[in-house]
Amino acid sequence: MKVLVAVKRVTDYNVKIRVKPDHSDVDLTNVKMAMNPFCEIAVEEAVRLKERGVVTEIVPVTIGPKAAQEQLRTALALGADRAIHVQTDERVESLGAAKALAKLVEEEQPGLVILGKQAIDTDNNQTGQMLAALTGLPQGTFASEVVVSGDGGDGKLKVTREVDGGLQVIELSLPAIVTTDLRLNEPRYAKLPDIMKAKKKPLDVKTPEELGIEVASKVKLLTVEPPAERQGGVKVGSVDELIDKLKNEAKVL
Repeated sequence: MKVLVAVKRVTDYNVKIRVKPDHSDVDLTNVKMAMNPFCEIAVEEAVRLKERGVVTEIVPVTIGPKAAQEQLRTALALGADRAIHVQTDERVESLGAAKALAKLVEEEQPGLVILGKQAIDTDNNQTGQMLAALTGLPQGTFASEVVVSGDGGDGKLKVTREVDGGLQVIELSLPAIVTTDLRLNEPRYAKLPDIMKAKKKPLDVKTPEELGIEVASKVKLLTVEPPAERQGGVKVGSVDELIDKLKNEAKVL
C-alpha cells in the first residue's frame, strides 16, 4: 500500500516570533525553519506502518517555496521513498493546499493519506477535512492510534480519535485520510547515514499550473500585531479589596 504524507515548512517551535516594523507580516529574516511538529508525527506513523509490513511506499508532499525541499529531504531521511514538491511562492492557505493534495491523490492513488491535524503557524486545522471533502474519501481526524487491516481498496482502518468526551473509535474503508494528534507517536531523529542517502532519493517538482489548480490565497492579510504584554500582578490586603478590584478594575465580576 502506498501512503501519501503531507508536510509543511513552518517556523521552528523554539523560535520567538517577531512582527515586521510595518506590521505587514511575521518577520522571517534569518529565522530557523523546520517541519511542522504534527507533520513529523504523520511521517513517523507512515514509517512505522512500513516497518510493520503494512505499507510498501511512502511519498511525502509539500506545497511551498523551493526552500521547502529541505523538509522533504528530512522526510526522506526518516524513511520515505520519494517526494513530491508543488513549488510556489504564493502564500498558500488551507484550501489551496487541499486542492493540490487532491490532485496528487488522483494521480498517485494512495491507499492512505496522513496529515498533521494542524500547522503551528496558522493553527487552522482545516486541510485534512477539506481534502476529505474534495476527494470524497472517509476521514479519521485527531488520531491517537491507527490500526490497518487488509490492503488498498479492500482494507479497513481503525482510528482512535481524541474528542472532548474522551476517546472515540471509528472504522474506515481504505483509501482514507487520517490527521494526527500529539499522542499518536513520538517522532524519531534522522541518522547521519540516512540524511546522506536522502540526497539521492527522487524528488519530483511540480507547479500548481501543471496540476491545473490555483493555490493563491483568497484571504487578504491586513495587519499583524504581537500579543499584548502581560501586566504585573498586585498584592491585596484582604478578600474585600480583592473583590473590589475584580469588580471595579478588572471588571470580571
